[in-house]
Amino acid sequence: MCQKESPIQKDQNELVRQRLENLKALKETGIYPYGGRYDTSVRIKDLVDDFKEGIDTKVAGRIMAMRSHGKSAFCDLRDSEGKIQIYLKADKLPEGQFAAFKSIDIGDIIGAEGKTFKTRTGEPTIEAASFTFLSKGLRPLPEKWHGLKDVETRYRQRYVDLIVNEPARRIFRMRSQLTKNIRDFLDSRGYLEVETPMMHPIPGGAAGKPFRTHHETLDMDLYLRIAPELYLKKLLVGGLERVYEINRSFRNEGISTRHNPEFTMLEVYTAYGDCATTMELTQELITQAAKEVLGKTQFEYQGKGIDLDHWDKISFAGLMEKEYGILPDDDEKVWVKKLKKKGLEIEGKTLSRTQLINIIGDLVTPESKGHPVFVVDLFSELCPLAKKKRDNPLLADRFELYIGGMEIANAYSELNDPIEQRLRFEAQAKDTKEDIDEDFIRALEYGMPPAGGLGIGIDRLTMILTDSASIRDVILFPQMRPEKG
Repeated sequence: MCQKESPIQKDQNELVRQRLENLKALKETGIYPYGGRYDTSVRIKDLVDDFKEGIDTKVAGRIMAMRSHGKSAFCDLRDSEGKIQIYLKADKLPEGQFAAFKSIDIGDIIGAEGKTFKTRTGEPTIEAASFTFLSKGLRPLPEKWHGLKDVETRYRQRYVDLIVNEPARRIFRMRSQLTKNIRDFLDSRGYLEVETPMMHPIPGGAAGKPFRTHHETLDMDLYLRIAPELYLKKLLVGGLERVYEINRSFRNEGISTRHNPEFTMLEVYTAYGDCATTMELTQELITQAAKEVLGKTQFEYQGKGIDLDHWDKISFAGLMEKEYGILPDDDEKVWVKKLKKKGLEIEGKTLSRTQLINIIGDLVTPESKGHPVFVVDLFSELCPLAKKKRDNPLLADRFELYIGGMEIANAYSELNDPIEQRLRFEAQAKDTKEDIDEDFIRALEYGMPPAGGLGIGIDRLTMILTDSASIRDVILFPQMRPEKG
């Protein structure tokens, strides 16, 4: 029986072969190069930030640089947030350890303990009294990790990207800080964090093509959620008046710099609120997040100035009439004709949500001048779950938030009339051929309080706050095509 080659065997080159020889040499001297538990006394960043000489310390990390000088050597050791120099001297280490150090390669993970001191140039350093092998790296780290040539590899091999790319590590630390700040913000205002199902019997809560799966025991088709909205509103019916979920949602659609099939949303629901109160909440939440994550409210995104101290409000209906002559009571086919007449490329006879968002983004960007802008007065027939404006039923009591020309948030006064909701679902079902969520209608029939609902794209908000051009830069493991070869 032919044994399949491992990736390391298949990809062997001279550098890999040398590392395998070093691995063999370590094992022959009785050293196990894949150690176990190693209790450090301090994180490297904390040690360097409050550096004192003559302190016994114990650290662990990855070797990022090495310099040998006969019977002594220096190496740079880095953990997740900090880096420090390690000094190794043959006559200060246990017998055989300095010889073993010759089998160390850049990228290996070790633990080291000893006393702190500063070199003549003032470099914080640990003079090692001993070191421990914790993991032997068999592949060399890239010497250069930048430019278009490496973009796909950076996303595909994120683990290597994080090893050598400090800006990438900074982005994901900032993303973590952002979600923590959002939780703190909402928790302090009496919101309850909840979890709702990720597999739905009926896809709903947003426009989007779902992923389909099948449950064997129940012998039923299920769909990965495109949004948690309907479940969260059922909780409002149940008396949980302020709820939120930082959720993973899925849409079986295109991949681009702004779209990934798997993405993260924040959804917030406030009983006895409406679109206006949700607008205030959104502005406060995002401004607070920028202060916490960036320490400021004015910054740049892809060369454009963003000012969170000034927020605009723009009428979508007004812009559509001004730019294209489109009125809210026009048939959708009439919109398409008028848009095409103005030179816009519209596929098909109806207007998809993606096409609509692109139109809004193009209209809003020159108007906003770097300020966040709430786009209001969206046509009600585009909003099957939103209340209509009382003074103009052709318009929805809804907004979409754009920052830097990119849609960041969507919110509206939630429709809580079960009779009206059924009529809208039935009208929608004629086009989509999808089933109506009877359980959601039943929940509304028990009575849902008036409420404001909000959805914020966490990936896109992270893009804005970290000045990232692509959504792949802020998702640790974005969806990729199969690797060739």
